[in-house]
Amino acid sequence: MTSLMNIFHLVTQLPGVDAPDLTLVEQMQRAWQDSGNMAWPLGACVLVGFVVIVWKFVDILMKGRATHDVLRQVDDLLAQGQVKDALELTRESDSPAANILHAGLERRDEGTARVTKAIENQGLVELSKLERGLVILATLTNVAPLLGFLGTVLGMIQAFQAIEVAGEVDATTVAGGIKVALTTTAAGLAIAIPVSIAHNYFVSRIDNLVIDMEESAQRLIDVLFAAGNGGGSS
Repeated sequence: MTSLMNIFHLVTQLPGVDAPDLTLVEQMQRAWQDSGNMAWPLGACVLVGFVVIVWKFVDILMKGRATHDVLRQVDDLLAQGQVKDALELTRESDSPAANILHAGLERRDEGTARVTKAIENQGLVELSKLERGLVILATLTNVAPLLGFLGTVLGMIQAFQAIEVAGEVDATTVAGGIKVALTTTAAGLAIAIPVSIAHNYFVSRIDNLVIDMEESAQRLIDVLFAAGNGGGSS
């Protein structure tokens, strides 16, 4: 509900809108109450999104550093024709790039076609690992606004039910339902926007890693082809 608090704070800065003398905790409690029955599913979206974003950021950061280190070392070894040393290096590392290159180096005596096929197959496996968790963020990007819109519908139903019971239209009668409607809509959008930004950021980082790994794999294939599909010097 932190994003919702930011929107609430901005609204209170508008001319003619008085900011209530509430602490941050009290404002969060009020926003939670104003969200009605949709508070729990929206809160779950915030929690899941935060956990996945932090985990994915750390995961890609670590794998990115490991990938760049392995690619640099392997490229240096291949430039010197030390294919066996490159194989040993990739065997000891668990980075995506090391796994892909290791799959190719293991089949260096079977011809470049088998090497290329092994690299492609392992590349698909590593890509699926890198993209793990992104489907959760993509789902939250779609589900959070829908939950907000559902809260809007429920809030309007609540407002019309209040009118039906009272038998007349009065601002205080419908205020509660309209508050739920607007609060949940704002919360759903406030959740979806940062989650969508994080999702696109992770996709971009993964694409950059894939490009680096593809370039290194192509250099490996070129070295093996130039060596006549042999291992080079040790």
